[in-house]
Amino acid sequence: MKKVTAVIKPFKLDDVKDALLEIGVTGLTVTEVRGHGRQKGHTELYRGAEYQVDFIPKTELNTIVSTDQVDAVIEAITKAACTDKIGDGKIFVSDIERVVRIRTGETDADALS
Repeated sequence: MKKVTAVIKPFKLDDVKDALLEIGVTGLTVTEVRGHGRQKGHTELYRGAEYQVDFIPKTELNTIVSTDQVDAVIEAITKAACTDKIGDGKIFVSDIERVVRIRTGETDADALS
């Protein structure tokens, strides 16, 4: 099992969610986060004053999938989240040793479905 974490632009959330549903991914956790990468923030004007915004609003998605689904998940997220502009985000994949469904006690693959 793998945990796929994607940090994307907030307005792309619905597109990514729909793309993941199309390939059969149903479990998704979404968090509003702030951060920056290469773009290092931007400058904004507010009531005539200019100020630096160091951390850009982003959306973080987490899902746990079987190892054989990882490539399809990465492809779906990449296609749905891409705007071809700086700040489109990143995808991280990490190993998951164990999953337990609290309500039933099911573990691993049984707990994912």
